[in-house]
Amino acid sequence: MRRNAGIAALLFALAACHPRPTTVEGTWRAVLTSPGGELPFTLRIARDGAALRAVIVNGAERAPVSGVDVHDGSVTIRFDGYDSAINATLSNDGNAMTGAWTRRVPAGMCRLAFHATRGEQPRFLPAPPDPTSFGDVSGIWKAEFADSDGLSPARGEFHQDPGTSRVTGTFLTPTGDDRYLEGSFEHGLLRLSTFDGAHAFLFQAHASSDGRLAGDYWSRDSYHATWSATRANDAGATLPDGWKDVGLTNNEGRFQFRFPDLDGKPVALGDDRFRGKVVLVNIFGSWCPNCNDEAPLLAAWDRKYRHRGLEIVGLAYEFTGDAARDREMVRRFAKHYGITYPLLLAGVSDKKKASATLPDLTRVLAYPTSLFVGRDGKVKKIYSGFAGPGTGRHFDQLRAEMESVIETMLAEEKR
Repeated sequence: MRRNAGIAALLFALAACHPRPTTVEGTWRAVLTSPGGELPFTLRIARDGAALRAVIVNGAERAPVSGVDVHDGSVTIRFDGYDSAINATLSNDGNAMTGAWTRRVPAGMCRLAFHATRGEQPRFLPAPPDPTSFGDVSGIWKAEFADSDGLSPARGEFHQDPGTSRVTGTFLTPTGDDRYLEGSFEHGLLRLSTFDGAHAFLFQAHASSDGRLAGDYWSRDSYHATWSATRANDAGATLPDGWKDVGLTNNEGRFQFRFPDLDGKPVALGDDRFRGKVVLVNIFGSWCPNCNDEAPLLAAWDRKYRHRGLEIVGLAYEFTGDAARDREMVRRFAKHYGITYPLLLAGVSDKKKASATLPDLTRVLAYPTSLFVGRDGKVKKIYSGFAGPGTGRHFDQLRAEMESVIETMLAEEKR
């Protein structure tokens, strides 16, 4: 009896000392617990030599994470450019992770509970039957969102895979787009989500017998709006013109700024480096996903047009107001996109406060906002917002329009 007890104790001790599983490679159905319910996304982790790499899947998007660290059953998935991370614990059998996603935001820290299960699975769990629903949401939708600040228009563009419930698409708004959304429409319930380390969006809506959609939208751990939509066409679902949303407060066409660069040296539009040049002034934040969508274009235009007389300068409006921390986030942004044009620390992300630092503008409506300044120092065009690659043809059209403005200014004003 004592011998059996000793063997049992030995086995227990060996089990207790056995290391926790460390293999996290594979596909996971990951979920953040939003105030509106489950906010799911697909997480794929693979080994690249000695390192682990991961991407977040939202429709056609493969959003890379900064790094994956695993130690003794603890898993950290980092999004360094967004000052956010998932910290989780791997289950004993290695098939589940539980923890939380946190991100620094202006109000402090955003936190949503996180869990994930291994394997290819549906993004959303099956919806209950609804005999009054219609069968497909593909097409253009004229939408309206309502929150404590009032009403805001939007344009929904959805594609439902034939013969399935899977839906992809996005919303375009006057300040930008909601990037790559993925989800399902079944039994009258539309559910869409996206997560990329910065965005954590959940949309839900019920279809009515007259063909309308109505439901809720949640962002991160605090923001909530209601929304409704009806089918429309291109002409019926237009949004305000981003080329006309923001203007100047003076009649001379002038725009001035003076802010420190990342080394603390003051930079102004009147400096010698900008004199006689075409200047693209980009108002952005390293925290802003639409700004991150635009950054590769700006870096490419800098390489393409600098020798022809284009100067780009970025005015960063960051979350914390802590200069050292904000500078570090902007440096990460520049390194990630290979940006070599000057980036200045201009202020905090609050739009009213940002507007106060730029009195020559009627307002700061959106991040990003781009000003196109001629060789004579006068503003020729202003575009507010940005339609990123998740918007498809809208992204292609805006990219072509902006590049045409640059080409025209460089060609005409050189004469």
